[in-house]
Amino acid sequence: MVTLTIKTGGTCILSLTILLLAFVYKRHGDTDGDELKAQLNTVLNGLLRAEQKVGLDPETRVAVGFGSCLDLIADGLSVLDRVGAEPPVRPRHVNEISSLTEFEEIFAYFFRHGAAAERFVSNDTLFSSLTEAARNIVTTQYKMGGNAPVMASRFHQEGCKVLLGAQMSSTLKTEVSNDIQVVGDELSEDDVHLLLEYSKGHRWGQYQAQRANRFIVHSDVNNPMLVSLESFADELSMFSPNLLVIGGIQMMDNFPFQPGQREARLKKLGQLLASIPKETSIHFEMASFAEESCLQDVVEHILYYTDSLGMNEQELPNLFSLLSNGSMTLISDPYPRVATTLDQMRAVYQILRDTPSVNGRRKLSRLHVHTLAFQAILTTKNSRWKNAMSAAAKASLTANRHTCGSDYISIEKAKILLDESFSMSRDEGSPRVQFQYDRPVSCWEEDDFSICLAPVLVCTDVVQTGGGGDNISSAGLVLQI
Repeated sequence: MVTLTIKTGGTCILSLTILLLAFVYKRHGDTDGDELKAQLNTVLNGLLRAEQKVGLDPETRVAVGFGSCLDLIADGLSVLDRVGAEPPVRPRHVNEISSLTEFEEIFAYFFRHGAAAERFVSNDTLFSSLTEAARNIVTTQYKMGGNAPVMASRFHQEGCKVLLGAQMSSTLKTEVSNDIQVVGDELSEDDVHLLLEYSKGHRWGQYQAQRANRFIVHSDVNNPMLVSLESFADELSMFSPNLLVIGGIQMMDNFPFQPGQREARLKKLGQLLASIPKETSIHFEMASFAEESCLQDVVEHILYYTDSLGMNEQELPNLFSLLSNGSMTLISDPYPRVATTLDQMRAVYQILRDTPSVNGRRKLSRLHVHTLAFQAILTTKNSRWKNAMSAAAKASLTANRHTCGSDYISIEKAKILLDESFSMSRDEGSPRVQFQYDRPVSCWEEDDFSICLAPVLVCTDVVQTGGGGDNISSAGLVLQI
């Protein structure tokens, strides 16, 4: 053990203890096949041990809102080909999609970076042509979608008692376990989300995807209005959850509301969150936002009332930028350095932990960031959040299980992108943490919080990317409640 004193953020001095390896493993590129398999197997066994170290109380109760949809999961390039889309000369971001040209430009904008995004299509004819093209592809999958139903299903799968606030058709409701209590209006027709998936290395004209991901388009009518909010609120006090999870708010982004309508709905949600007893933890699952005023309203009416946040490598820089300088970052590195992510996590945490605990507002005490290469969980010392090491390991394993489409993890279909050591900060002189294959989750303490970071056994035979963040965040939460 070695104790180091480092300087972070220019002013804060902290001490931490890091276990250093007695030797450094070779990089994957320098190892032969048998040695690489042995290393991957060692990491897998280490993650499994950490995951299995703690269990779940079968009486754990989780309430999840809002919304639902029918997901059409299709090969993105096949859909583009069927609607006659052509690679644009210049990719361009648009807040909402009103024409095929805008669709081509924004798809290329995110596709070339391998970045996940979700956007509203205001042109009903265009959206119908896209969904019709997807339905005519034999490999297209039909699944229950929406942040809340996906997360609710994961919590139920892990053994929790679950209340789901979501409006859906009677047909879609059959996809929900009978053990999950569903509250919300019955619809004659579900909102539809089209997930245009692609793999790393796929080409569209002159553009090539840097990583496997998806671009989601929708033309929702019900989800942006949070139509299940009132019925969900009526059931919450009786259900008495240990954890309340809020998601699906990105459906409000660039939706054509009447003046003041969106803020009124978010304000009503904020009032609900303010009324929740302090004994119930509140988690908000971030998503892709493009409209600055919408994200500002989300900060004002949701973030200030939550204990925990979950987000990916695109959403963290976006939130960090908005909180620190009032602007948004629509595209960021699909393979961020650990040090960059950790610095942004610290900055977001330090801003939101200072939220005055008045009128139902809460100080942030947990932040989970999931990237392709690693899972990082920051928690306030001596807070209600427990088992961070096991939670990071479980989130990491869930990432592989979901994207590979199998509960069994095969090292033949996995790789590690995390470097054999990583810097804890971009600050000059920051210490490095050495990656240990037999104890793959690294945990340390700083200031008033601790951080646990786990490598992901990245799936090399991707079956699906949609819903990955929802499953990963839920799996991380379930061991910390």
